[in-house]
Amino acid sequence: MSLDLLKERFGHSVKKETDNKEKIHEQLTGKFNSNSMDGLKDFKAQHQEELYEKERVIENLEIEATKLANQVLTLEREKSTIIQELNNSKWMENNIASKTKKMYEEKIRTMSYVDSTELIPTLIEVSRKKQGNELLNWGKWLEIPENKYLLQINENVARKVFQDTTALIKRYISNINDTYRSELIEAGRTSRTRGGDEPAVDTDYILTFAGDTVDDFVETTFNPDNYDGTGTGLNHGFTVSFWIKPDEIGGFRQALGRRSETNGRFHFGIKSATLMHVGVGGAAKDGNTHNDGVETGHGMTVGNWYNVVVTYGGDDHTDIGGDRHVEIWINGKEITKTGADGGGMGTANWQPSWTNTVNDASNVYFGARTDFNGLPDSPYSQGWACSLSEVAIYNTEIDEDGTFANAVYDAGWGYDHRNNSNSSNLVGYWRLNEGDGTLVKDLSGNDNHGTLTTEGSQIPTWTKNTEY
Repeated sequence: MSLDLLKERFGHSVKKETDNKEKIHEQLTGKFNSNSMDGLKDFKAQHQEELYEKERVIENLEIEATKLANQVLTLEREKSTIIQELNNSKWMENNIASKTKKMYEEKIRTMSYVDSTELIPTLIEVSRKKQGNELLNWGKWLEIPENKYLLQINENVARKVFQDTTALIKRYISNINDTYRSELIEAGRTSRTRGGDEPAVDTDYILTFAGDTVDDFVETTFNPDNYDGTGTGLNHGFTVSFWIKPDEIGGFRQALGRRSETNGRFHFGIKSATLMHVGVGGAAKDGNTHNDGVETGHGMTVGNWYNVVVTYGGDDHTDIGGDRHVEIWINGKEITKTGADGGGMGTANWQPSWTNTVNDASNVYFGARTDFNGLPDSPYSQGWACSLSEVAIYNTEIDEDGTFANAVYDAGWGYDHRNNSNSSNLVGYWRLNEGDGTLVKDLSGNDNHGTLTTEGSQIPTWTKNTEY
């Protein structure tokens, strides 16, 4: 086919297609060369500015974080400095205290308590000013800083100071009217003293118990294993004194005491019409007792007053070093047991390991005793229909020859256990002469007061009395 023929046949279509391509090209060119391209440039620039802004924020945050880190580091350094200063201060305090303690110990080693004119009197003076005229037990006494420090230096010196201070305060109290005496004077229950016009308390009262018929008794807080809160017990030795007037003589009657466990005896009474019955630690002392060589037993009869004194020499444990001897006097005459080891009523063990039991039978009753066998119900046991007066307990064996027993018996109604040479060892003292109310006061300073109680129909009763 000739070229002309082809052009004639196809030439129009080819030209038309070419024209279309040219239009498309012009349109695209226009697109990219128009305002749309300018918008794309503006969009890019906007995002670029946002990126710059975020970078500025991040940079500022990094600067702030650095500042905070520096502040934290500074505070940590200050904290470390303060802690170091506190440690240095504590070290200096301990060092000074240690040097001071050594100084006091050196002084104590070079002087006795009695001859001291410097250290001990200074401590006593400060302590007594703080204590005033208040009777304190051992635990409360140690709450005074000077006393606690003295204990750390030398326990023997501290205990001696405690005993002497207690004795001084007791002598002071005995020479003035105490609060209870004032109350009685205001109530009109007064009498004249023998040698002057000062009104005195009407103390002509004793406490009477009905015994097992009504189960009446006085419940005290006195625990023989820990009478003053220090953990020291009467297994180191004791002396007990009391006046009793029996309203019955029978088997197993207790004037006072407790039995907290099998080997926790501390009770005083009779076993029968002839035999005494005294419990000390693991021993119950009775047997074929007789009164000062007369084979009539304890000799008590209904309606008469008797003074009973019991002493114990302490257990022979290495921490105690006692002789274990038990001795009894009634009205100044010794009650003995035939063939007893060491004389008197023989010996009794009361080891330290037997003083750790604490239960509802641990504390002393008057008019009966406690017995752990009655727990968990009632520990009341072996009540005695009797009258009681002047119950005194010392933490030492005062004598072994009856001198003390005879002094108490001879003085009779007028004896005051706070005014003898052994008053610093007085750890329990109930005169039982209040005359009314349900409280009986422990005048030893240990505050182991008693409460009139009953498990029956009546509590113990106050009875007028003028002599033993």
